[in-house]
Amino acid sequence: MLDIRGLSSEGAGIGSLPDGRVVFVHRTAPGDRVEVELTQLRRRWGRGRLVRIERPGPHRRVAPCPHQARCGGCPLEHLEYPAQLEAKRSRLEEALRRIGKLEGLPAIEVHPSPREFRYRNRVSFTLRRLAGGRVVAGFHEVDRPDRIVDLDEACLLPEEPVARAWGALRQSWGPGAERLPEGRELRLTLRGTSDGQVLLLVEGGRLQEGGRLQEGGLDILLEGVPGLVAIWHREGTTDVPRLLAGTDEVEELWLGEVHPVRPGAFLQVNRAAAELLHELVLRELAPPRGRTLVDAYCGIGVYGRRAARHGGRAVGIELDAQAASVARSRAPAGFHLLEGAVEERLQEALPADLVVLNPPRSGVADGVMERLAATSPERIVYVSCDPATLARDLARLGDGFRIGRLQAVDLFPQTAHIETVVTLDRTDTGSGSRPSIQFQGA
Repeated sequence: MLDIRGLSSEGAGIGSLPDGRVVFVHRTAPGDRVEVELTQLRRRWGRGRLVRIERPGPHRRVAPCPHQARCGGCPLEHLEYPAQLEAKRSRLEEALRRIGKLEGLPAIEVHPSPREFRYRNRVSFTLRRLAGGRVVAGFHEVDRPDRIVDLDEACLLPEEPVARAWGALRQSWGPGAERLPEGRELRLTLRGTSDGQVLLLVEGGRLQEGGRLQEGGLDILLEGVPGLVAIWHREGTTDVPRLLAGTDEVEELWLGEVHPVRPGAFLQVNRAAAELLHELVLRELAPPRGRTLVDAYCGIGVYGRRAARHGGRAVGIELDAQAASVARSRAPAGFHLLEGAVEERLQEALPADLVVLNPPRSGVADGVMERLAATSPERIVYVSCDPATLARDLARLGDGFRIGRLQAVDLFPQTAHIETVVTLDRTDTGSGSRPSIQFQGA
């Protein structure tokens, strides 16, 4: 028997064996007492599979989705939503203290997602062709990631238009998914827009000789799937997507601006929570008029473009060519884009009054925080999707800044992921009431 005391960064419950080894068990909740089958055991840790719940924890619930016991898409769905938020807050605080060695932290403000379910405007499913013409398509199984859990439109993650499109696509792709590219395994990504249009990107597989699919197959998909307006394909993950059918002139209204939508251009998957996140960041940057802003890892340039429209001067830095193209499109006066890696082009954009960092899960590259520390902008707003890399990067910044505010936004309900907004003020700006970054043992 194991007593579950917390959750890992993957959403697995954490318990300990009598000899002190930590064991990770999916589908368990803090406070559970469970019977576990050990599936992997190392010198200091192990993994287990839930066999039986002897005593449920105080915040365990019956998961709304019948597939949740096996499906890896929603690792926390068996936990009440307020308890999910508390677990994420606790994980963030622990990472900042343990990995970043940070002390004197302000209280973490946690903002729930406006929608607990049906919030994703972009969902990726794995399609696998099996023997005998069988097809399964869905998410990887939680304890056996080599298997696929077959999911239809009843999946509770996609927005309603995306879910309807997924259900119809499954009915329209034909026996053995013959109307899709050939190959044992495909990755299918559906992206919905605010007005109900849906794009399909097929990754992997091969087109028939001459770059074709089954004759008439594309028309059947476009006609049979509600809202589907474009079908794209790329064989390799680094290939440029190719439009197979439909229109490439799909646009999305995002934070008051209209942007073209194509595979590769990044927009947050949780539309309502993303609006909340962006407003929180913009509030920390106000007022931009007459000030210079660096929008690093800018994607389509949401923060820099907004600052420029409100009288600031902004420089965006973005590596992805497609996102950079969108950022340049109809850019307001006062916004300039540098295409390339942040670590290579940041020096061209400095000095600046304000800096936004919105890096990928791996965090910022070596040297970025040190360069910012040397040039000392008045304020840095760091938007992070991983508490561990956030803690590491804040430690690299040194003692020239103080943490003025810590905010967590739940962009991904039912998962262990959390988005964090950290406001960092230069220590000599007169904000004496805000706690400094302090290091344990310093």
